[in-house]
Amino acid sequence: MFFFFDVTDDLDFMAPAGYSSELEAPMVTVPIHSFTAQHVSHAIITAAMKVHTELGPGLLESTYTASLQYELARAGVQSATQVGLPVYCGVKLELGYRVDLLAEDLVVVEIKSVEAVSPVHHAQILSYLKLSGKSIGLLINFNVVHLKDGIKRFVNGTGWK
Repeated sequence: MFFFFDVTDDLDFMAPAGYSSELEAPMVTVPIHSFTAQHVSHAIITAAMKVHTELGPGLLESTYTASLQYELARAGVQSATQVGLPVYCGVKLELGYRVDLLAEDLVVVEIKSVEAVSPVHHAQILSYLKLSGKSIGLLINFNVVHLKDGIKRFVNGTGWK
């Protein structure tokens, strides 16, 4: 979604002779992104597909995390890695609970490169959603032949609406 604003007041406009900059200043457009968690989730899955197509299965989680963050940046999606979580009474205690990737401060991404995703991995992403207060999380296991088989989406509360 793009919004356009007239920012001519902020420009040092040099008008040619006979041209009144007060009346006919050029209009400059500035895009402003307004992402929803669903849009960000879609962008993450698209970027993950690109990464998996390029790298395939069998590499370290850190490789997939860095590559996914790179692809998200190319798509204009801001992300942060190894984001600490508040664990007790909203305090970030240094206990090692870190989200692999947080995109646009909306979607929690837990990246795996394991033979099989186990119930403890499901519990981990659900805990991270609860602790972070975010509504959508993705558990992505890159160690699969077809990445569509390695993506699971989790929703905390009413974020699916």
